[in-house]
Amino acid sequence: MESHASEVIRLRRSVLYMPGSNKRALDKARTLPADALIMDLEDSVSPEAKNAARENVIAAIKAGGYDHRELVIRMNALHTPWGKEDLIAAATAAADAVLVPKIDDAAELNKVVDLLEINGAPKQLKVWAMAETPRAIININSIARADARLSALVMGTSDLAKTLRIRADSDRSGLRAALSSCVLAARAYGIDILDGVHTDLADSAGFSKSCDQARMLGFDGKTLIHPSQIEVANKAFGVSAEQLAHAAEVIAAWDAAAAQGLGIAILDGQMIEKLHADEARRALALNAAIIRNQRTSQEE
Repeated sequence: MESHASEVIRLRRSVLYMPGSNKRALDKARTLPADALIMDLEDSVSPEAKNAARENVIAAIKAGGYDHRELVIRMNALHTPWGKEDLIAAATAAADAVLVPKIDDAAELNKVVDLLEINGAPKQLKVWAMAETPRAIININSIARADARLSALVMGTSDLAKTLRIRADSDRSGLRAALSSCVLAARAYGIDILDGVHTDLADSAGFSKSCDQARMLGFDGKTLIHPSQIEVANKAFGVSAEQLAHAAEVIAAWDAAAAQGLGIAILDGQMIEKLHADEARRALALNAAIIRNQRTSQEE
């Protein structure tokens, strides 16, 4: 297995939805400290504004200036009046990925990928898939392994909770099974997974709690609806100074033991195995990615 020390991580701690119909928001996004931007053509755009939103997004990406930020276009579902045109435009828009909503099974995802390729999508264009329907959760393993272009799953927790008739609670207890199932699928097939949005902008404590919960469940980052949420998400899914120091101690202890031909090490009374060293190296790689982004932002 390749060492995490040499792993190049694509940061997805904070992934901000930007309504494609709002040109000012698309411009402002060039200065925001979000790791990724989802330029939305779906839920945040009214039917009357769909075509204009598509033109706005394509023009914004073409104009550039987003630097290290990963750019993702969320298309409308393929069965809608706008889905096919969204897909055709996104295929060659120079975005990093296309986010596909309302996916129920692997066959639907494969159809989207086939159409992207027919319409000229370059090899580097990735696909993200929303997990927001009961059928998607049931079929999440087959969806996660459906195509090599798939690089991330995105939880659509609001739509999922509505369909499941789950009452809102701060622990998201009714969604835990679905969230964990999707994390398992993402890890099994080597793709990233992002938690759903927290829609109550006045509830900063609840948002922070949801970020911490998502990190504990194994998510790589969180989707956001407002720039005010970026800093909290970046912190929650980043590496603290304490975690960084501990990671360095774990690696030093493991390397010293390995040099003596030992299969375990002891650090502060705790047993250290290779899996702990691997996780520590990933923490260092994550921190290195954060530093790279910070340097890029300072140069902008």
